[in-house]
Amino acid sequence: MAAIDLGSNSFHMVVARTVLGQLRIIDRLREAVRLADGLDARGGLSADARQRALDCLSRFGERIRDLPAHGVRAIATNTVRALRDPQVFLSDAEAALGHGIEVVSGREEARLIYLGVAHAQPPKPEQRRLVIDIGGGSTECIIGSGFDTIERESLQIGCVASTRRFFGNGKLSKKRWKDALTEIEAEFQQFAGLYRALGWQEAIGSSGTNKAIGEICAAMKLTKGAVTAEALPIVRDRLLAADRIEDIDLPGLPEDRKAIIAGGILVLEAAFETLGLKKMQVSKAAMREGVLYDMLGRGGVDDPRDASIDALMQRYGNDRAQAQRVVDTALQLFDQVAAKWNLGEDERRMLIWAARVHEIGLAIAHSQYHVHGAYILEHSDIAGFSRQEQLFLAALVRNHRRNVSNKSLEVLPDRLLAPARRCAAVLRLAVLLHRSHEAESIPKLTARASGNAIALSLSKSWLDERPLLRSDLEHEPEGIAGLAIDLQIEG
Repeated sequence: MAAIDLGSNSFHMVVARTVLGQLRIIDRLREAVRLADGLDARGGLSADARQRALDCLSRFGERIRDLPAHGVRAIATNTVRALRDPQVFLSDAEAALGHGIEVVSGREEARLIYLGVAHAQPPKPEQRRLVIDIGGGSTECIIGSGFDTIERESLQIGCVASTRRFFGNGKLSKKRWKDALTEIEAEFQQFAGLYRALGWQEAIGSSGTNKAIGEICAAMKLTKGAVTAEALPIVRDRLLAADRIEDIDLPGLPEDRKAIIAGGILVLEAAFETLGLKKMQVSKAAMREGVLYDMLGRGGVDDPRDASIDALMQRYGNDRAQAQRVVDTALQLFDQVAAKWNLGEDERRMLIWAARVHEIGLAIAHSQYHVHGAYILEHSDIAGFSRQEQLFLAALVRNHRRNVSNKSLEVLPDRLLAPARRCAAVLRLAVLLHRSHEAESIPKLTARASGNAIALSLSKSWLDERPLLRSDLEHEPEGIAGLAIDLQIEG
């Protein structure tokens, strides 16, 4: 399997295989793409940065061209999140890589980072950890215990973004540093009180910036690779001895990090000050390793998305019995049409989750509850789900009744559009068949699919006893047509 991290500074790929349930890394690739360098204030991406990214992904794609789709997961982070129209970039990026690319929220990125660090350095029982990851465009701070996160935060500050923001003209000075530090500390202050109240027994830094700063501390013989409250000001002063970024002289600093290290040290100093850190160890693991371990759990009993959906149902007071009835009928239909409609296990799981939460909008109002539910699913931070998965889920819930919203479907990548339409059609039929909310069984359903058409066969005598349901079914072909699907009712 392979995990690809489209970071704001570097793109990483880790290739691994599982041996007796454990991951064994067999290859690593890293390229300094500097995607964030090409991002402008309006969410546009420069031609140079775009080409660097596509060239890198093409090389990555060559390495993994023989891997099956289910064995590859590519994750895009802050810079792609900030694009005005990310799908324009992602379409070409997916073509270059040869695999789909998911965009994750900052908090989901934080969960994956923690997962990678926790597996690389197994935690002690009941021990809380603080993990700080300084990326190119964002910084994630996580408190966790064991392999689970307790608090996750993502700040729009990173080594590339902060260097550009505060030292864009290349000049360095103590006054400019002090002013910048005040602004960055204000970002951390939003959650510093909560984090300090929770407390932790160990602080760990992940990703390239923290690793580079740890190596500088070691090269200057300040520590053996950790970052401490005593060492960091010495490193900062050594950096500020240069008047310009190109003149920075820090022992142990790789040449390709010189242009962005000022922003990274600035962010880390702010974190040390506001969180009261004394010492931070450095981890070799980061989000990419977390993605690999997350892939091991996906689709199995440890899929974090199952727990997230269950939490949503509990939070919004879903009728679990009704949800299960809809799930059972939806799967009965799905399993009969999946082969003809080219729907696989991923779509089956999305259908199950959509069926379980299709009524969460009722917590807001009955009127337009499908619209309310879709909004919740699109805009919530749902652990385990990428941005595209949340949009897919929202599209199913939005279109499970009433008029179809083309807008909810058009935001999906082209590769997900047909599966979303077909899963939404299955969900519409399952919900309609259980509109009464009665705990009665439905006689055997027969469904056939061909092209963009589906035929549903039901017992005529059973339908004759339910004139309201028969009427609903007779009108449904008009509603489902909005999904570009023809429906035929037999019975």
